[in-house]
Amino acid sequence: MSGLKVLRIGPLASIQDQGRPGQLQQGVSCGGAADLLALAEGAALLRQDAHLAALEMAGIGGLFEATGPLRIALTGAPMQASLDGESLAWNASHQVQAGQKLEIGAARKGLYGYLHLGGGIASEVLLGARAVHVMSGLGSPVAVGDLLPCGADRGREVGLGLVAEDRFQGGALRIVEGFQSELFTAEVRARFADTAFKRGSRANRMGVEMISDGAGFSAAGQLNILSEVILPGDVQMTGDGKPFVLLREAQTTGGYPRIGTVLPCDLSKVAQAQAGMDLQFVWVTLDEGLAIQARHDAMVKALPSACKPLLRDPAMMQDLLSFQLVSGVVSAEADPFESGDIT
Repeated sequence: MSGLKVLRIGPLASIQDQGRPGQLQQGVSCGGAADLLALAEGAALLRQDAHLAALEMAGIGGLFEATGPLRIALTGAPMQASLDGESLAWNASHQVQAGQKLEIGAARKGLYGYLHLGGGIASEVLLGARAVHVMSGLGSPVAVGDLLPCGADRGREVGLGLVAEDRFQGGALRIVEGFQSELFTAEVRARFADTAFKRGSRANRMGVEMISDGAGFSAAGQLNILSEVILPGDVQMTGDGKPFVLLREAQTTGGYPRIGTVLPCDLSKVAQAQAGMDLQFVWVTLDEGLAIQARHDAMVKALPSACKPLLRDPAMMQDLLSFQLVSGVVSAEADPFESGDIT
């Protein structure tokens, strides 16, 4: 079976797909890739389904050896990548031959990088998905010696590149009001939007701490709030009024007050923000939020058409001599009308 044998790997690398939506009533949170847009980008580059599993690498990649010929794509947080010592373009698809070694280094910006295989990673399916959810005991992080097996790959195309959406610099997070927003006074909600936040050091796949100067953001009667259903994107306030943006592995229920919910299309920006990155909340109405999300969904659907052939550096092309480099040569001095070829 073609795949990648893991020779070296970062401590937080795991197989992820789009998770397990629709199982909250069983106490199973959605989980899945921290950056769903990166999954869609990899699928577009390999011309395959975005529901296929990929390897999510947090902060640093690893070293892999191909057990057979396979296609790969690299998306998400840009990382240094090479194949048998030759540099590889990020946000692109490549061919890997049996025995070749793929090395992926540390993230240059952002946090989560993704390694996609043609046909996806055919790991064990648990509760309808391949996504690893360590807190729930569903799967385990990738370890040295593991094999990342390829699923059935019906594609052949490689050498495609994509100009990826930059969600690695922090910035604005669009947020809509929810059932508990009215627990916060209008003044508190306005101050929340006027506050400059930074991504805190306390963060994982469950949620991200947001830190700021000044007073916290308290809700009326917050000690009496009953535990309710939690969703990715909800912004919970801790007892001292510090906000946490909940991500894909957020708990299924919680009793901390929630001031609102970040739009799904902005969650990749939260997940990819490095510690100290500037972030700001921007209130939008529900109708505005739906329109923004619809535009994002349309962009994701159009990703395959946005993929273009890579412009390759001839100095780095091992197969350069296989290309027809000279054809249709003409003389700069001869008169084409004298040859009789043109009438």
